[in-house]
Amino acid sequence: MISYQAARFKVIEAALRRFRPGAPETLDITTNAGAALGRVLAGEVRADRDYPPFNRAIRDGFAMRAVDVRKVPARLKLIGESRAGEAFAGEVGSGECVQIMTGAAVPAGTDTVVMVEYTKTDGDYVIVERAAEPGDHIVPAGAEARANHVVISRGKYIGYAELNVAAQMGATKLSLFPRPRVAILATGDELVAPQETPGVYAIRNSNSVSISAQAMQAGAEGVILGMAADREKDLSDAVERGLTEDIFVLTGGVSMGKYDLVEDVLRAAGAEFFFDSVAIRPGRPVVFGICRNKLIFGLPGNPVSAMVTFEVLVVPAIQVFSGRTPRPPAMFKAKAKHDLNEKPGLTHFLPARLEFTEDGPAVETLPWQGSADAVALVNANCFVVVDEKRDQITAGEMVDVWPRRGFL
Repeated sequence: MISYQAARFKVIEAALRRFRPGAPETLDITTNAGAALGRVLAGEVRADRDYPPFNRAIRDGFAMRAVDVRKVPARLKLIGESRAGEAFAGEVGSGECVQIMTGAAVPAGTDTVVMVEYTKTDGDYVIVERAAEPGDHIVPAGAEARANHVVISRGKYIGYAELNVAAQMGATKLSLFPRPRVAILATGDELVAPQETPGVYAIRNSNSVSISAQAMQAGAEGVILGMAADREKDLSDAVERGLTEDIFVLTGGVSMGKYDLVEDVLRAAGAEFFFDSVAIRPGRPVVFGICRNKLIFGLPGNPVSAMVTFEVLVVPAIQVFSGRTPRPPAMFKAKAKHDLNEKPGLTHFLPARLEFTEDGPAVETLPWQGSADAVALVNANCFVVVDEKRDQITAGEMVDVWPRRGFL
């Protein structure tokens, strides 16, 4: 049994050795921005001109020379206006000013903008009531980006801000790495399809649905293979299909029970395993290996265990196969609302709810009935992560918090 940090390292190391980027796909973000979201840039985006292309006002007010308002109040003659898309054509002289709107070009001859709140108008004149310094409320030309400079580099994850910048630069057709494909197989005689009515001792296959969604959130395409019974022939046939994709994830059948056959079937298919147990709760019986140069993960069958181990171990592999640099878990500290007593020797990922109070973030773990209790996770927006060397935490101590993606 190894720590989850060591397990992540092994996954990332194996993924990096086997990552071979597929042929990039070009997407037009003006018609298909959603398809680009969450992908990784295979090329680069360069600025097509200076940004901003002119000295730009960032407040509504009046453009003028700072030297004219060193002593206030100052009375300046209003000679025109500059607004977004239509600049003032002339040059502003001493004792003059131009009304200016946010986003407009700063007129020639001026070097500062005084906000409208600090002025009064008097016919064709403006009374300035606050002194100004050169550069106030002005973004100089080229301050955001210089022409031909790289603004989005290869390997960058594409989010909404990146799409905005690409569109600003006129880079409407982006070259993107393909999404890795993750085959998902649920195993177990007790499973029925989600749309079926289960018998008393059966359960619906919910893991394939949640893992497919987690794969999509991580930037991959989930390929649901359905279910395989706890029989070698059924598992072997499904394994052959799963090994045609980039990453193969199985749930269930990885413990020590009589019908836990996943490792045996994978080994018969040629798998080499790097670990088969990780010191975490939930999710200790988790398997990772290589089979025919494909990454394979055997996750526990209980839903919370499957979801946690996917986030901890499969997501970094997806990041590598997407063309990204794998990121460590985005944890931060919060104050524990109550005492915690956990079994040492395991890192615990406890469903929890975080609140932001006047005294800072505070978190409480939620009641749950173990790794099959997915309902508890619905009410959680994060996990409290208790280090394997800790067994007791006192209310008021700072603890590690790992957000559920999209819920904080």
